[in-house]
Amino acid sequence: MPRILIVDDEPKIRKILSVLLKSRGYEIDEADSAESAYEKIKYNGYDLVICDIKMPGMDGIELMKKVYEDFWEIPFIFITAYADVESAVNAMREGAIDYIAKPFEEERIFLSIEKAIGVSKIIKERDELKKILEEKEIPDHIICESGLMKKVLLIISQAVKINENPTILLTGESGVGKEVVARYAHSISKRKNNRFIAVNCSAIPAELMESELFGYEKGAFTGANKRKIGIFEAANKGTVFLDEIGDMPLNLQGKLLRVLQEKKITRVGGYDEIPVDVMIIAATNKNLENLVKEGKFREDLYYRLNVLPVHIPPLRERKEDIIPLANYFMEKLTGKKDQQFFTKAVEKFLIEYPFPGNVRELKNAIERAYILAFGKLPITMEHIEFLSKSQKTPLKDNFILPDEGISLEELEKSLIRQALEKANGNKSKAAKLLGLTRSKFRTRLKLLKSDRDE
Repeated sequence: MPRILIVDDEPKIRKILSVLLKSRGYEIDEADSAESAYEKIKYNGYDLVICDIKMPGMDGIELMKKVYEDFWEIPFIFITAYADVESAVNAMREGAIDYIAKPFEEERIFLSIEKAIGVSKIIKERDELKKILEEKEIPDHIICESGLMKKVLLIISQAVKINENPTILLTGESGVGKEVVARYAHSISKRKNNRFIAVNCSAIPAELMESELFGYEKGAFTGANKRKIGIFEAANKGTVFLDEIGDMPLNLQGKLLRVLQEKKITRVGGYDEIPVDVMIIAATNKNLENLVKEGKFREDLYYRLNVLPVHIPPLRERKEDIIPLANYFMEKLTGKKDQQFFTKAVEKFLIEYPFPGNVRELKNAIERAYILAFGKLPITMEHIEFLSKSQKTPLKDNFILPDEGISLEELEKSLIRQALEKANGNKSKAAKLLGLTRSKFRTRLKLLKSDRDE
């Protein structure tokens, strides 16, 4: 439970708060002055300080300023009998999380504490991530601007640091970058100097998968003229990435479970147990729980793989990554940096596009746009418009207004002409293409004709 320091020169207030907070399971320490509180903070780790503002000697705000010189991650909540707006504003301006006037309500205190503890947790996670970034553990090819992806990398980083051999299950839609995350996990682990082998379980025929994973002995089957080392042996001391684990045949799932539990394999056609030391990272875009219910995936293997489930969000939920990723792909294509690769209109379009194929679709789209532009930069809307055409349903609110502006009247006329052309002159079909009734379409068509006459 979080540790809280209560600072107040009134023993009665300290006692009330202490009893109240201990009843909710918090660990409580007390200080009767700002000076003694500072000494305690220097040598003890606290998750929160609840402090009076007006105290003899150093006041609460001065204490907070002094603490923040060295321990700025500790949140402060102020409690005071002087419930004036000026004190409240000053305390918040200097960095306090909340301000509560005496006499206080219990629930108000607990809500404030939950808020402060939440902020403290976010700060600590951010600092841990910052440390990772400063240590340059994230390779240059991992583009990570969104908070969601930073959290994913933080979890992965903590997992491989705490446990030398974690079992990680990556979930997420196709194309979100599960293999990239798996390679990142390998690159920051103690196994980084050994092999990383990726296996697509859906790409290997079922009858060949066992010999691919575990190897085989000479004479194990027709054509086995010599012993072959399997993937698990080849990756010993390294990492095996099992992509599309949901497509692994049932008969092999039991053998994989044995590898996870006993760290041993047996080659096809052999009897000797061979110890293997590998970090196994599995990935799927399917719902394994549903597969378990359908009898297509072993329940015991599911629970063994699901020790550390990490969900990688789709690109549409981490829009902050879209333009940095697009720029990265262009840098790879052009060999250039610090260039304006896209017009503002294209950037806006990319951010608003849903990318059902996720990062893979974005990468392919950038390559195609570069080809259509014949290498000319920046990429404009005419080079990327194929994305909107490829959608089964039109994008809402995704028309990109040109930088020079446009005449709404002219745009409407153009749409009417295009609808008639696509409908081969059939007015009913043309009206349907524009989402209009036939009568409304005819009214607009009359206006178009009258303008022509003029």
